Amino acid sequence: MYKIFIRPLLFLFDPEAVHYFSFSVIKYLSKLGFGSITRRIYTLEDPALEREVFGLKFKNPVGLAAGFDKNALLYNELSDFGFGFIEIGTLTPKPQDGNPKKRLFRLKKDQAIINRMGFNNAGVAIAVKALKKQHKVLIGGNIGKNKVTPNDQATEDYIICTQALWPHVDYFVVNVSSPNTPGLRELQEKEPLTALLKALKVENALLANKYAQKPKPFLLKIAPDLTEDQLLDIIAIIHETQIDGVIATNTTIGREGLVSEKPLLKEAGGLSGAPLRKRSTEVIRFLSQKSGNAFPIIGVGGIHSPEDALEKLEAGATLVQLWTGFVYEGPALVKQINKAILAKR
Repeated sequence: MYKIFIRPLLFLFDPEAVHYFSFSVIKYLSKLGFGSITRRIYTLEDPALEREVFGLKFKNPVGLAAGFDKNALLYNELSDFGFGFIEIGTLTPKPQDGNPKKRLFRLKKDQAIINRMGFNNAGVAIAVKALKKQHKVLIGGNIGKNKVTPNDQATEDYIICTQALWPHVDYFVVNVSSPNTPGLRELQEKEPLTALLKALKVENALLANKYAQKPKPFLLKIAPDLTEDQLLDIIAIIHETQIDGVIATNTTIGREGLVSEKPLLKEAGGLSGAPLRKRSTEVIRFLSQKSGNAFPIIGVGGIHSPEDALEKLEAGATLVQLWTGFVYEGPALVKQINKAILAKR
């Protein structure tokens, strides 16, 4: 029904406008009591789907990637679609509008999206207010730096977000891999990244002591455009800093093999969706094999079918996330993937 009737209608309109419209519809229907119906249709619960990762218990291994619920306004409603975890953000200390519009583009022939949103969000304080509701699902906090913050001061931005979110999220994701904030990917280089993660590890320990809890898991989200040498550096950094895992991968700046109209292909920004599937899986497999499965990996990038998700898991991912596939394939994809995981037991 989604792909036959709903998606063609939604795809007639500007993608960013559709995103906010869909938010409003989901929120409104939930207030009318449709959440229970949504759960019955889309949720699959089975003890065999549960995963213990980073010391957290996930109801199932299929999550929603960051970028969909940037300001933590819809995480409980989105959990009704069967997700095992929801990642909010990317959040920055101060509110920022992001890049000028138009900044979101559908490449329908490629089942892809180009975005150059630029960490548009209302600031971490707004998200904290929204997160004070009871959570029906595990929440990840994806954190970044403000555009105006120079890289040599970026650590302070990440610490501010960590301090604010710490009591309200279950795990953190350090985003240094978005291509849409100038200079951000320079923080993936070995020296600045090691320093940043060490500082966050110290802050995590201080906050755990303050709140008399265990430290929160910290994950690193990496780009698919890293070379093998850079990926080996990532493995070494994880070993040195002892962070808890990796999310592979963010969007790509590559445009190889696309068949959409040339004006679309010239748009700047990160590419997500089906064309990213192969490279994302390659990165997962490389990290898993070269590290000897030393740390958990959340696989994201180009998952449009149960087979795509199983490919990520077989390559070495422990959990998977959707974003563009959720837009193109609809909410039924979450349940389909969980069914396929159960069938592989």
